[in-house]
Amino acid sequence: MMRAYELMIIVDSDVAEADIAAVMTRTEDLATAEGGAIASTDNWGRRKFAYEINHKNEGTYVVWEIVTENPGLPHTERQLRLADDIVRHKLFRLPEKEATRRGLLGDSEPAVAG
Repeated sequence: MMRAYELMIIVDSDVAEADIAAVMTRTEDLATAEGGAIASTDNWGRRKFAYEINHKNEGTYVVWEIVTENPGLPHTERQLRLADDIVRHKLFRLPEKEATRRGLLGDSEPAVAG
């Protein structure tokens, strides 16, 4: 059964702008090695934190939509937890209705404003 996930990471502010692409590629490689297909990537850029995390005040946010049959992507989550250049990460499963609306699963429906 195919499942859709959204993965967000916050890259440490000490990582140079040129090296952020390498962190993104490494994260994508982890997800695809576990059978995931990257549906979209959204680099939000550098943002200030609402509160200090690990003595840092800002980081670079990146969000992926991933479609996979592997529940939870456990190896990817473990590697992200151990990575020194990633301040925080969050992986959550999208509800089927939302994944279908976004066009990640099955037939997509046009979004309705309201």
